[in-house]
Amino acid sequence: MANNVTDKQLVERVKNGEKAAYDLLVLKYQQRVVNLVLRFVRNHSDALDVTQEAFIKAYRALPNFRGDSAFYTWLYRIAVNTAKNHLAVQSRRPRASDYDVSEIEQIEGSSCSKRTGNT
Repeated sequence: MANNVTDKQLVERVKNGEKAAYDLLVLKYQQRVVNLVLRFVRNHSDALDVTQEAFIKAYRALPNFRGDSAFYTWLYRIAVNTAKNHLAVQSRRPRASDYDVSEIEQIEGSSCSKRTGNT
């Protein structure tokens, strides 16, 4: 990427339909966003997924970007919010390792027996 092209110019090019200009923004900020997300999401694989989601959200919201702040500042907020949302969803999910498959079968079997009256 040419160093003389500003984020503002790239954003305008994306808004004008040049999708390749967004690729340049992703390349420029991808590692910074991964590092930022890793502060919240400790798993590297999850951090990469959250980073990708943040860039997708930013791309979709780019038409609403007014330019009141720097592009990275705006992207930073999107990435932080996406990471926090990811953590909230993760905290609501039961851990897969909490139950063994045989334990789940026993739980389901006993609840089925109670409903049908078989004990």
